[in-house]
Amino acid sequence: MPEPLGSYLLIALAAFAAGIMNSIAGGGTLLTFPALLAVHVSPVVANATSTVALVPGSLAGAWGYRKEMHAVRRWAWLLVGPSLAGGAIGSLLVTELPQSYFAALIPWLILLAAVLFLVQPALTRWSGIGRQERPPGRLTLAGVILFQFLVAVYGGYFGAGIGILMLSSLGLMGLSDIHRMNVLKTFLAACINGIAVVIFVQQGVVNWPYALSMAVAAILGGYLGARLARRLNRHLVRWIVILIGFGLSAYFFYKQSAASSSV
Repeated sequence: MPEPLGSYLLIALAAFAAGIMNSIAGGGTLLTFPALLAVHVSPVVANATSTVALVPGSLAGAWGYRKEMHAVRRWAWLLVGPSLAGGAIGSLLVTELPQSYFAALIPWLILLAAVLFLVQPALTRWSGIGRQERPPGRLTLAGVILFQFLVAVYGGYFGAGIGILMLSSLGLMGLSDIHRMNVLKTFLAACINGIAVVIFVQQGVVNWPYALSMAVAAILGGYLGARLARRLNRHLVRWIVILIGFGLSAYFFYKQSAASSSV
């Protein structure tokens, strides 16, 4: 039975807005994932479909930075392994564990993503972005590799806010040029999301009609967002993302509480 037109309209609008948000401030998953839940897609399929829909933008961003990758190739080779391994593990956790586990974590995952956006300025200052670059010690390097692996596990499992986490860890590693950090962050995010898509497709948990329509809308939104990025107040957009995240988290906590009290 074909899905109603209203469902396609809702998820396409969410993906279009997510593409704009990802180009300006990040956090597009906070729109696409709940939108899929709203049209009665199961949590696991909603997560996989959202990832597949948004990953073309991530891959396009990585391709767009291909000329700048030369400057950070050393770090890319160092962190691509833990990124792929962690992304694969996180994706397998989504598909192999009972759906009830992921459903129970939904409000917490959205809350975590909202908190990450909230504390982003403090994380940036703490990690030393903008200071003089310095070579990391062996202990720092090992810690960053482990942290990147954990970020990738979270990225494969849900993913909203991984860019903020990676920027913070790259700052601790000694990188301070924000443009180089963005290049590396975009490449690593493409690795994490790319391996997640491979696993989600192989496991058969993607709603392809929704994913394809959302991907087109997200690409259009990303293009518009890139053009608007110089005109819009990034701080305002960031606070909109934060408020949406906290609001959605509260809504899903309420739904869980109401469901448990009715049992």
